Amino acid sequence: MLTPRWAADRFTLLTLALLVLVTAAAWAGVVYQAASMAPMDMPGMDMPGMNMPRQTPTARPLIDVAGLVPFVGAWGVMMAAMMLPSALPLILLYRTAASKQAAGSSRLLPTWTLVGGYLLVWIAFGVPVYIASQVVDATLASETALVRWVPYGVAAVLVAAGLYQFTPLKRVCLRACQSPLGFLMRHWRTGRFGALRMGMEHGAYCCGCCWALMAVLVAAGAMGLTWVLLIALVVAAEKLLPWGQWATRATGVGLLGLGTLVALQPQLALLLRGQAP
Repeated sequence: MLTPRWAADRFTLLTLALLVLVTAAAWAGVVYQAASMAPMDMPGMDMPGMNMPRQTPTARPLIDVAGLVPFVGAWGVMMAAMMLPSALPLILLYRTAASKQAAGSSRLLPTWTLVGGYLLVWIAFGVPVYIASQVVDATLASETALVRWVPYGVAAVLVAAGLYQFTPLKRVCLRACQSPLGFLMRHWRTGRFGALRMGMEHGAYCCGCCWALMAVLVAAGAMGLTWVLLIALVVAAEKLLPWGQWATRATGVGLLGLGTLVALQPQLALLLRGQAP
């Protein structure tokens, strides 16, 4: 007969194994997406002026509603791959605490409700990303004179993201991500709906911490695989390493420097997006 302690450990190991499998499957999906389409081919990711000159565009809706669902689906897979590893300490700590209030197979459900709430916030974040990219695409397609300013827009995103790394809001959100125990103590709620709400609250802190990096991923990196890997590593370093604050500052300095270089040498924007000048 299993002792209660061993049973708890067994559920923790099962939760960890399932999280690893989900994360691995998400990364496989990201790699498949990268292999099957160029970054510019993703719905909402086309950027006129960063490719070869095109013919006069035909009239089209400002926002392609039909492309929203596939984009958000691809975005959700990408966020699961990038963000679940850094959320792992919180998820496992919550599972341990919640297991004292549940028994049997119901021990796993609140944990995955927490995970679902966390990912739901990041999936929702993909909606404004898609809308913004559609608006930019339509604006550049109709105003060809703006095309030459696209690299400077990329530079502005890099500089803004670099500056955000030093803001008080970044520090507040990062502290919540770095201290899962502190977060649980301040935001603990019981039950499945409580787990859902806690997951969404932690996801909100995570978005507050990383939204600028995601802006860099979309604007400068065109959601390419190299940028996905790089930003996932930056996020993990900021949240999981003891010197995460230094990683945040170093990333900020790097983004500021890169943005300045792109402003001085606009052709670098093409290289960042995986295109030949």
